[in-house]
Amino acid sequence: MIKRRHVVALIAIPLALTLALAGCATGPSDVDNVEGSPAVAELSERLGETTVAISAWQDAEDLAELKQAAEQVRNLVAGEAGPYYGDADGDNTVSGAATVGVLPGLDGEPGLTSVVEGDCLERDVLGGDWSDPAARWQILDDAIAAWGPTNNTFPSLPSHPQRTIGWATLALSEDDLETAREFASHAQLHIDVSAAALQNCE
Repeated sequence: MIKRRHVVALIAIPLALTLALAGCATGPSDVDNVEGSPAVAELSERLGETTVAISAWQDAEDLAELKQAAEQVRNLVAGEAGPYYGDADGDNTVSGAATVGVLPGLDGEPGLTSVVEGDCLERDVLGGDWSDPAARWQILDDAIAAWGPTNNTFPSLPSHPQRTIGWATLALSEDDLETAREFASHAQLHIDVSAAALQNCE
């Protein structure tokens, strides 16, 4: 069972820290910004859910618990139409079940980013053009396949949510608990960058 200690705090604190580090205000205008658009609010909620799952991943006491949390993270970001979705840890349960993912699906199905107006998500969340979604997902496939302890290929990925999927995928195949826990901090960094980008959306 994934722990959900202090869920509200886990969602709010990373967003606030990210904005503070980026020099962004967190006053009423930012709150109104998120609440003013249903699309932005829904994506913000998904990023919060992902943060809770990453915390469970980082605090896991054994590999089974960790992999359940990493699976949840990957599914929340990918969604049913995205690659890597499903029961990755083999426990006959899809943790983090999500019909719609953050990014467009493998065949171009809309993601939560697809209905957010403007180009506020272009650089860090979408990471460029998604007119060929299969090609964009192939970039992630290639980065995961080529990754190694001395060859971190994920900085070349333009989409921060894709990098989160990459770290979760590595955790799901890792047999060393401490190493897999370490991957969680990388995943959270990329969710924080995505959350900061979202604060610029109207």
